[in-house]
Amino acid sequence: MHLQKLRCILKVIFLVLLPLPALADDATSPLDTAWVLIAAALVFFMQAGFALLESGSSRAKNAVNVMMKNYVDVCVGSLCFWAIGFGLMFGDNTTGLIGTSNFMFTSDSDWDYTFLVFQIMFAATAVTICSGAMAERTQYASYLVAACTIVLVIYPVFGSWVWGGAYGGQGWLAKLGFIDFAGSTVVHSVGAWCALAGIIIVGPRTGRFGNNGEVRAIPGHNLTIVALGGFVLWLGWFGFNAGSSLSASANIGGIMLNTHLAAAAGVFGSLVYSRLLRKPILLTVTVNASVAGLVGITAGCATMAPTFAIITGFVAGIISVIGHQFLLHLKLDDVVSAIPVHGFAGVWGTLAAGLFFSGDLFNLERTLIQLIGIIAAFLWAFPMALLVFYLVRKTMGLRSSKQHEQLGLDFTEHAETGYPEFQKNITFLKDNK
Repeated sequence: MHLQKLRCILKVIFLVLLPLPALADDATSPLDTAWVLIAAALVFFMQAGFALLESGSSRAKNAVNVMMKNYVDVCVGSLCFWAIGFGLMFGDNTTGLIGTSNFMFTSDSDWDYTFLVFQIMFAATAVTICSGAMAERTQYASYLVAACTIVLVIYPVFGSWVWGGAYGGQGWLAKLGFIDFAGSTVVHSVGAWCALAGIIIVGPRTGRFGNNGEVRAIPGHNLTIVALGGFVLWLGWFGFNAGSSLSASANIGGIMLNTHLAAAAGVFGSLVYSRLLRKPILLTVTVNASVAGLVGITAGCATMAPTFAIITGFVAGIISVIGHQFLLHLKLDDVVSAIPVHGFAGVWGTLAAGLFFSGDLFNLERTLIQLIGIIAAFLWAFPMALLVFYLVRKTMGLRSSKQHEQLGLDFTEHAETGYPEFQKNITFLKDNK
């Protein structure tokens, strides 16, 4: 009996004296912080996926250039977003249009820094969508200037309409009830509309389209790393979507399941479409379809049942194939199909988030609000990006010279070659420069 009392007393003393992990000053649990930071790391790893997919889809003579754009735009984009973009997007938003505080952000709250890190990775994802679409004929420095402008102004201003007001106020689209949980429109469609403006201003690669309008294939140099890039993006997307919960809550399992099922259904949709039209089953089309499925589910991954996630991904995969053919019909040269995959599939996914909302399916009012958000994104991002790329072309020059394009941007922009054993002529030129 005395021994039992002594144990109870010791237990109470132990519990009182045991140092408990400190909560952030906004009562966010350490588990939530850990999950969001892990998710941020996964989103950062998506940059490797983009770099692999885009580099493999380009010719060998431009492999280094594509890698460099992906490597450096995340660096300059992170600095620009910390300095200005974060404030415009998440600062005090009393008007519903733009944030007006938290520039060059510092804080006494540990959670604020966690939130900032996660959002920086999203901004880097939005801007890097342009690099693949405009590959193989864009001047390196000019691209970086345009990328900085996108992450400084175009992306955060629209983001403030949907996700803004973290430090006061609320965006006007959010007030309407617009649903975009992880960014089918905010990140992917905005990035794609900027890419569309970019390829219009820079023009197609030399030889992509013939004088009579025929489309000439320019295959990528390494489809193996294209597939690897697809797998890396798929992995990173679990952090992209489930991390947007901003907590280690019970619903992240459902979000991850929807994400995975939509990607798989995207591939299945492209396979069915290709088989019905008796087209070859291409690896590039398959990988892009999986990414389209991921883009499509990003808006509604937290508010959709798995069955509808599969439907969303299936349709997105078909859209990515049809969209690629549509761009070729318009004589628009998108090297990696970024616009169909991120733009067209993002539009569908945003509509699907309204149509397939759990517990209130096919609500026309909600779907109309989704359509308003989609149109607003295009009317903001595309004209602004068109202006940016036009001004860059007029002031700095945007397109590489025909000679540089033929020789390859690896050598002309960076004085390096990705495959020196197989590019001996270029290596010789470098040695004698």
